[in-house]
Amino acid sequence: MGEKKQEKNFNFLNVNRMLKLDIKELITANVHLGHYTNEWCPFMKPFIYSKKKGIHIINLHKTISKLNRYCNLIKDIVASGKKILFIATKKQAKFIVEETSKKYNMPYITERWLGGLLTNFTTFHKSICKLNTLEREKKTGTYNSLSKKELLSLHRIKKKLEENVGSISAMNSLPEAIFIVDIVCENIALKEAKKLKIPVFGLIDTNSDPRKVDYPIPANDDSSKSIEIIFHYINESLSEGLKLRENV
Repeated sequence: MGEKKQEKNFNFLNVNRMLKLDIKELITANVHLGHYTNEWCPFMKPFIYSKKKGIHIINLHKTISKLNRYCNLIKDIVASGKKILFIATKKQAKFIVEETSKKYNMPYITERWLGGLLTNFTTFHKSICKLNTLEREKKTGTYNSLSKKELLSLHRIKKKLEENVGSISAMNSLPEAIFIVDIVCENIALKEAKKLKIPVFGLIDTNSDPRKVDYPIPANDDSSKSIEIIFHYINESLSEGLKLRENV
């Protein structure tokens, strides 16, 4: 499914704003540095500016263009009250993605992909509902009347649920879209999303196949500095989307 055709599905508030992106800032964060030329995916050619010392250099003008375009889509999704599932299990991205997701109450996966999370969501949803119920009961004081044995049992159940679905407890239905950092690393999640025709935003390096992503953002996905600066703008979009949602 092409970009333009796919974008029509996100016909929400459609309030567009150009981000104030500084190309020098992106260079300082190494956003432009791709993989070695012998590791590239030929379909990334439109996003590559040149080669330097055996490394492909990403065209940052394309990065800025895509980021501006897709951040507006992200903002519209959030403004509509929908959820975006963020996925990043590589160490350079985990903390950044977790911090952003928690801040804006978005579901996320940063430890390992739970096989069937999307394609067998009904099963996972039961666990999410159970965890949320336990959280509510704890806050309302329901636990106070339980014996020590019953409390211990509930704590064990709750701990197990938190380990399995704690990071996606805000996801009561399939997400409107998913955002992946490194589609090569997260190929199983990508396949599940594509099978269900869930739109995919992806941070893609020069070794990635952009055809597999609905909304590719070309950037260095191996550098924490690069990921951090990209997510600075993602944060802005999420924040604006929530503000728009509150004013509807």
